[in-house]
Amino acid sequence: MTDSGLTIGRLAHAAGVHVETVRYYERLGLLAQPPRPPGGVRHYPAHAVERIRFIKRAQRLGFTLHEVAELLALGDGHCRDVRRRAEARRDQIEAQIEDLQAMRTALDELIRACGSGRRHGCPIVQTLTRGADGAADGNSRDPTP
Repeated sequence: MTDSGLTIGRLAHAAGVHVETVRYYERLGLLAQPPRPPGGVRHYPAHAVERIRFIKRAQRLGFTLHEVAELLALGDGHCRDVRRRAEARRDQIEAQIEDLQAMRTALDELIRACGSGRRHGCPIVQTLTRGADGAADGNSRDPTP
């Protein structure tokens, strides 16, 4: 890093992302784009590395980029608001886990039916073809036989 900051390539490398990620965050307004000096290269401040790392950590916790923007706008002084957003994200994740567990249970049932020794076609393919309610339209939400 020079006294004037990091080039986009060095910033991306230091933050562990691709250059295109930096540009994408700029387009979304998550990261300020420094001015380009006449005939020169843009240089990002050192704190841009931590901002990108914040964004990536928040994404790993399940926050969307829109939600990350809200968190960044709130800042460190709005703990109660940030907590509410984290609780809402956790509740969404809990609902997703329940949905995934239901899908796993349905798949387990289909796999057991497939191994039952039936000789008239594959129960998994048949269930996916007709849907759980026997209709061939595929609009059924329950994949169990």
